[in-house]
Amino acid sequence: MRIQKSFKLAVNILIHSKLRSWLTIIGIVIGVAAIVAIISIGEGAQVSLQSRLGGLGADQVTVTPGFQRASGGGFGRGMDRESSIVTNNLTTNDVQVIRNVDGVLFVDGIVSGRASVSYLAETANLNIQGVDPLAWSNMMTTPLASGRLLESSDTGVVVLGSRVAQTTFKQALAVNQGITINGTVYKIVGILESSGGFGGDDNRIFMTVKDARTILGRVGENKYDSIVFKVADSSQAMVIANETDARLAISRHVIGKTKDYTVTSAEATQQSIQSVTQTFTLFLAAIAAVSLLVGAVGIANTMFTSVLEKTKEIGVMKAIGAKNRDIIIIFLLNSGLVGLVGGLIGIGLGVIISSILPNLLGRIGGIGNITTVVPTNLLIEAILISVAIGMIAGAIPAYRASKLKPVDALRYE
Repeated sequence: MRIQKSFKLAVNILIHSKLRSWLTIIGIVIGVAAIVAIISIGEGAQVSLQSRLGGLGADQVTVTPGFQRASGGGFGRGMDRESSIVTNNLTTNDVQVIRNVDGVLFVDGIVSGRASVSYLAETANLNIQGVDPLAWSNMMTTPLASGRLLESSDTGVVVLGSRVAQTTFKQALAVNQGITINGTVYKIVGILESSGGFGGDDNRIFMTVKDARTILGRVGENKYDSIVFKVADSSQAMVIANETDARLAISRHVIGKTKDYTVTSAEATQQSIQSVTQTFTLFLAAIAAVSLLVGAVGIANTMFTSVLEKTKEIGVMKAIGAKNRDIIIIFLLNSGLVGLVGGLIGIGLGVIISSILPNLLGRIGGIGNITTVVPTNLLIEAILISVAIGMIAGAIPAYRASKLKPVDALRYE
């Protein structure tokens, strides 16, 4: 029997068992739609995350005071585990040690805190960040919206993050205006564009380290709250971070339990967050895949029923010369068609859900800037998996149909 003829018979079986076939197809549709939607949203989250984390700078490494460690615990100590943080301010000596590490381009010693900021009788408590203008201007990843960046000779001037300038006060702030910080007037020389809210620059006021020490009044002349440095080759950021960690340990005479600082690479943070996102996406997709298994059971049930209903027809086909192989092909094609139709509809539904759901979440939960990405290979794989599930589920019923004896099949009531 030609394959075209077998295909027509398979289509005929599908058409003439409409309700049962469509109920079976729905199981495949739900599974495929769920998987396509979840993976598309997950891929979109990866792209958005990559874009936002790019604002942190993969070529930047941060040194912060304090080191968290676990203490106590153990099977013999009641399983109680504590975390302790030892904090000591970073110093000018640490900055010099980092500058001497091969591959480090710029080092920015930072002084940070919160201060009272006033403008036109309005007051807000905002984040202040004192920076080294030369290093900071070469490490900034957020572009300027207006004005200029800080310069080494600056005093009494500030650069504002976009949210500070636009939404903190009723009237938006602009370049060359003055704001009062802890009783001292500072001139605005620059305003940054939005960083997407990920790096935190939008909510900060930037000034020189000297001015920040005067405003905040709690950090000594040679002390810093954190140190950020930029490496020449972002692919070597982790290696340079480890080298910096080792040199600081020697310089500060700390090791093991006495360690009092933490070195963090933006690349390492990026990889960790992406790993969590990928794991969560795969977990949800695995849950959705259960629907496909349910759909496969439905296809197998439908095919067994079809074999029983078509027993006499199978007997007639065998009586006029149809071979076992022909019967198997007909029923496998029929179950494959069920999977194909379910897969195609499921893909369409999944794409629609993945495009609507982010907007819905944005309106209900205030989650914005969620994108979706539907990879072409995902669509192809979804179709192939749907057809494969259909044919696998129909394999046993098809085999049983092929083994029917013509005489028994013709006498079946």
